[in-house]
Amino acid sequence: MSDSVRTGNAPRPVGLYPHARRVGELLFLSGIGPRDAASNAIPGNVHDAQGRLIAYDIDLQCRSVFANVRAVLQASDAGWDDLVDVTVYLTDMARDFTAYNAVWAEYFPDIDRAPCRTTVGITALPTPIAIELKCVAHLPATRPSGAAAE
Repeated sequence: MSDSVRTGNAPRPVGLYPHARRVGELLFLSGIGPRDAASNAIPGNVHDAQGRLIAYDIDLQCRSVFANVRAVLQASDAGWDDLVDVTVYLTDMARDFTAYNAVWAEYFPDIDRAPCRTTVGITALPTPIAIELKCVAHLPATRPSGAAAE
């Protein structure tokens, strides 16, 4: 048995899938990017007159993707401390890893409490974003509803 999670506080998925799915004590988040939940805009993207992407701000995109992950966790009665594994997809590893890693350290300053992490360099994502996170969280069955860890 699994429970699907969807929230209006995170951007709509770009395909036919939920924001997350809970299976037993595990919560699997679908890939989450930095798009704004209300406007669908991508923070930090700069386009030329023809609408082509010419620049982006990885710091803004990192902060936005973390906000979107938090929104899905909260909709699932979960929090940062529940994350156990994160896969990070960057479209420009050489350019963006250092900035991403600095933002990560702000959210997870204690290495002993941080989730495991794998960072992968890829050539593209389905929308013009520079980062996407895929997360797994552990939600103990004994925790009362609404008692999310932070």
